Amino acid sequence: PERFLGKKYDPAEYEQVMDIVDVWFESGSTHAFVLEARHLPWPADLYLEGSDQHRGWFHSSLLESVGTRGRAPFKALLTHGFVLDEQGRKMSKSLGNVVAPQEVMKDYGADILRLWVMMSDTTEDLRIGKEILKQQAELYRRLRNTLRWLLGCLDGFSEAERVEYVEMPELERYILHRVTELDARIRRAVETYDWTGVYPEIHNFCANDLSAFYFDIRKDSLYCDRPDSMRRRAARTVLDHLHRALCTWLAPVLCFTAEEAWCARFGEGESVHLQTFLEMPNDWRDEKLAEKWERLRFERNKMTEELEKLRQAGIIGSSLQSCLVIDPNKDETKFELSAEEWAEIAIVSTVRFEPIAQDLRHGYFHLQSAPGQKCARCWKVLEDVGRNKNHPQLCRRCVDAVESGLVCQAAE
Repeated sequence: PERFLGKKYDPAEYEQVMDIVDVWFESGSTHAFVLEARHLPWPADLYLEGSDQHRGWFHSSLLESVGTRGRAPFKALLTHGFVLDEQGRKMSKSLGNVVAPQEVMKDYGADILRLWVMMSDTTEDLRIGKEILKQQAELYRRLRNTLRWLLGCLDGFSEAERVEYVEMPELERYILHRVTELDARIRRAVETYDWTGVYPEIHNFCANDLSAFYFDIRKDSLYCDRPDSMRRRAARTVLDHLHRALCTWLAPVLCFTAEEAWCARFGEGESVHLQTFLEMPNDWRDEKLAEKWERLRFERNKMTEELEKLRQAGIIGSSLQSCLVIDPNKDETKFELSAEEWAEIAIVSTVRFEPIAQDLRHGYFHLQSAPGQKCARCWKVLEDVGRNKNHPQLCRRCVDAVESGLVCQAAE
């Protein structure tokens, strides 16, 4: 002991341990104590460590286990890089570039720190800093806002309101198809421990498929249809599926946010962390329907671009001031949709079908001012506004909703 300790330390205060053969042999045999000695399943589901352990712990564990048991002590192996600053430099106190997890959690919360990990390619070294964390906060805000919007639209939803899949409009069935695609992607990530790109896909689904497309189209129905209408009930049924799916998908990483969104709807007695991923019925998967709606979205984007140009030019203030004229004989418009369905998708007040001259920019649609008056409730410009003497400022649909007795009346 004196030879190892030197003159600065008193050998009497130390005890020499004689049962360590070699630190790498000891670390490589930990599976025997951690799992077998505790009667836990062997081999381990996963070994997780930094990339520097390829020649270290991973290697020694493999050699020891194969030599004594004939196989690896793990079913899967996952290695990760190391944390660097935004410029790719190692963190050090002298450079003043150390990012402390405690400080990140104090400023942003634990969920955003966890989201940063899952949004990074963990097979490489990970960069972190103020600007990177700001970007993660923006991505997180989109996910949180999606959950908040779902909660608002699902207020009062009950099983009696639920609509079966076969009775749903095509738009709802298309969104459920997209849910199955994303669910399959997430399940593959769980099985392979490869989460690269998964949370960006969830974010894009919320931003593009939901907020900019489905929610944008269905807001009118959710806000203005009578509560017992089939279209509104179908939309709320899909929103229910979306809420359950998103909460369980996000729960492993955004632990607190998912729990908050779950308990806000179902109460404190049932945690999202006791739930499993939503089971996806086979009939939700419809490739033919998806192909049709992907083409529809492409054409819708063109129409939206034209509407935006009219807004910027000051010709219209809202897309609801427009009438969409479509040539039904052109390949771009052969979707077997009614005028009402086209109006929903394009978010205009009315749609007319008639031949269109080829010299127009797109050749199969153009926009003009919608005929009629603006409904005070749904804001659509329609010719049936004012036809009901009891409600001279409302369109026929809004009169029906108000007179149904199912719509909350404004307080006097």
